Amino acid sequence: MKKGNDVDREEQEPAANEPLSPVSQLFVLPGLYCVIVLTLGFKTRCNPSAIVEGIKNTWIKLPRFSSKVEMKKNGQAVWVPVTVRVEDHVIVPDLNHFSIENPDQFIEDYTSNIASTPMDMSRPLWEFHVLNIKTSNAKSVGIGKLHHSLGDGVSLMSLLLASSRKVSDPKAPPTTTATKKHADSNAKKVNDVLLGMTQAGLSRYLSKKSDDDMAPGKKKIRLRGTVAVNLRPDTKIEDLTNMMEKGSKCRWGNFVGIVIFPLWVRCEDDPLEYVRKAKSTMDMKRISMEALILYGLVKCIMKIFGVKAAENIVKRVFGHTTLTFSSVMGPKEEVSLFDHPISYVTATASGGPQALIIHFVSYVDKIIINLAVDTTVIPDPHQLCDDLVESLDIIKLSALEKGGHKVEV
Repeated sequence: MKKGNDVDREEQEPAANEPLSPVSQLFVLPGLYCVIVLTLGFKTRCNPSAIVEGIKNTWIKLPRFSSKVEMKKNGQAVWVPVTVRVEDHVIVPDLNHFSIENPDQFIEDYTSNIASTPMDMSRPLWEFHVLNIKTSNAKSVGIGKLHHSLGDGVSLMSLLLASSRKVSDPKAPPTTTATKKHADSNAKKVNDVLLGMTQAGLSRYLSKKSDDDMAPGKKKIRLRGTVAVNLRPDTKIEDLTNMMEKGSKCRWGNFVGIVIFPLWVRCEDDPLEYVRKAKSTMDMKRISMEALILYGLVKCIMKIFGVKAAENIVKRVFGHTTLTFSSVMGPKEEVSLFDHPISYVTATASGGPQALIIHFVSYVDKIIINLAVDTTVIPDPHQLCDDLVESLDIIKLSALEKGGHKVEV
């Protein structure tokens, strides 16, 4: 890798038995156990040896990827540096390709299975699965399973960016031409549209399942969700790529807050109304600094009353909401990971009491939707996904018909 993107181990190395950050402390508790599953579609067959060598030169240089979590007698979780054999964390399953009738469904089931399998807490909390199976969108698939204590979506995307290279220039890291102010503004607009799309899709889906009249002017279904908010002051992609370097303005780890979002679930004659409602609500949330206040409150409660008290507060928040929504900006140009050109990037999280987790990840000119659902509540997640996509198409069409000046998609 280029010097500018290498991770200096000595600069990043924490002291032995350094405590986990407050949010990471919560994620290692059994009641809030959570993992992030990052799925990468490759345009070529995957070379496991190249993956191993690539991780040795990048990921493993991050202290958290070469440390295990250990619980002290006082209940505090600490990072303990250990010797890591990367080959033990790169998993290549022995697949019987002749028995796989539907590769796409196989990958979906495989991902769901590893997400629900508890991680071995006695070793570093990450693994990477290599599946040389051709799907409708890729020649092979790489699946990273990472415990949420390692970092949030922005941190893990920065890791992917720092490990990647442009397809058009294999020696150059991903870049972006957007300025910070412009990038932040666009991110907010995209986020508002995706939230509006989520409300429209849920309304569409539930209208087919509900006997209640959801027409305008009628009583609407009342649902609340949590929206993940990046609390870092700088969110440019070039800053994310450099996040792991000493002196970066961005912060590695879990620096994310949440806001409680009342979902507008009802049938609207004007599809753009869902976006207007989402923008109006999120504008008020941004002004109120709800995400930062809640983050500070949890830290304060943990410091004064202990981890258990903070756990109870967080569990109550998530236990009284229906879904979690998050979105992460990925590369704006095609990139390769350890010489494997990427065709798509998607992510999801597993854990928590909510019935639905919706993740949006952008890659080049695509936005990939990933749903994690409780099938006892949402028995047909593919239908919900179709309703979300169709709702976005309707919103885009409506925006174009009205001149495109009221909403940018």
